[in-house]
Amino acid sequence: MNKNRRIFLKNIGQVAATVGLSSTIIPIVSSCGKTSNESANNQESKAGNEPATTASTDLFFKISLAQWSLHKALFNGDLDNLDFAAKAKNDFGIEAVEYVNGFFKDKAEDQAYLADMKKRADDLGVQSLLIMIDGEGNLGSTDEKERVKAVENHYKWVEAAQFLGCHSIRVNAAGKGTAEEVSSAAISSLGKLTEFAKDFNINVIVENHGGYSSNGTWLANVISQVGMDGCGTLPDFGNFCITRGENGCQDEYDRYQGITELMPFAKGVSAKSHDFDADGNEIHSDYYKILKIVKDAGYTGHIGVEYEGSKLSEDEGIKATKALLLKAGATLS
Repeated sequence: MNKNRRIFLKNIGQVAATVGLSSTIIPIVSSCGKTSNESANNQESKAGNEPATTASTDLFFKISLAQWSLHKALFNGDLDNLDFAAKAKNDFGIEAVEYVNGFFKDKAEDQAYLADMKKRADDLGVQSLLIMIDGEGNLGSTDEKERVKAVENHYKWVEAAQFLGCHSIRVNAAGKGTAEEVSSAAISSLGKLTEFAKDFNINVIVENHGGYSSNGTWLANVISQVGMDGCGTLPDFGNFCITRGENGCQDEYDRYQGITELMPFAKGVSAKSHDFDADGNEIHSDYYKILKIVKDAGYTGHIGVEYEGSKLSEDEGIKATKALLLKAGATLS
């Protein structure tokens, strides 16, 4: 652990006095590698059975908001990262959020900034669930130096996630090489990163996010081979394109099969949406079918609204996705 990291951890205790850090760090009980029934019985953790939000009181799951749903507003400067928690609650009635590191990329070790983020969320009663990590290197790289560097690049985000009161960081298992080569590399990286994160009570969860990771069998095998309680998945309803070309997806994995394969390891779920029909149903994903898969796996944690469409505005897309989750979820709850 380098000098800067030791200083960061030392100073966390000083900042905690003003932001109430000590009351937010809750030990994680993981369901990684267990059957869906065991997962249901062991989700007494921040990744599972938190108090239900207003929007999802009567559902078997809770609703959260993925920050990527507002990426246009954030990139355009129409919304500041520090105001994300307030917008989630005030505009959408959602009281749990999932951050994206790209919107505070240079702030991972900025104690004052993180303290401000945490205080704003806490003051509103908004839960900070996880940070989605991109741009820190390929954990599935077959080059050992690159892979080690990528693992170390994630350390600061583990620390930031703990400071904010999150239960997980979401990472990618990308890499170049054969499926077997990238799998072996990802297993090694995830094992090392999960071991580091264990001391911070932070889970390391992998999303189906393109390439080999969008193959449910491949990713489920990777997580199984890591075999650590703190390592799991973030199944995404729509990210099952393995290979893209000029005309769109050339090789797409069956999303319902993929979600079924990834749910036994899930510590979060992402409700990806793009377009809706006249009845408010997402035209690419059958939310009723997917939510039944999620429920049958014994999952009772948060499902994050992640709108990526262009026909509706970001605000309207978020509202449409939330409404569909409420409607479809009510039929199963």
